[in-house]
Amino acid sequence: MRYVLAFFLPWLSLILQGKIGSGIICLILQITIIGWIPAFIWAVTALNRMYADRRTAQIIRAARR
Repeated sequence: MRYVLAFFLPWLSLILQGKIGSGIICLILQITIIGWIPAFIWAVTALNRMYADRRTAQIIRAARR
C-alpha cells in the first residue's frame, strides 16, 4: 500500500515516514511534471531504506537474545 502511495503522492509517503523536510522538498519537486519521476524514485528508495532498517534492527534484536 505504501508503494502505491509513493507512486501517486511521493511527498506524502515521505511525510508519513517522519521525513517532513524531505516531504516538503519532494512536493516542490513533484509540482513540475518532469520532477515527478525523480520524486517517485526518491520516495521508493526511502521506503526500501526504511524496510531495510527495520529488518536490520530486527536481526540485531534477535542476535542479542
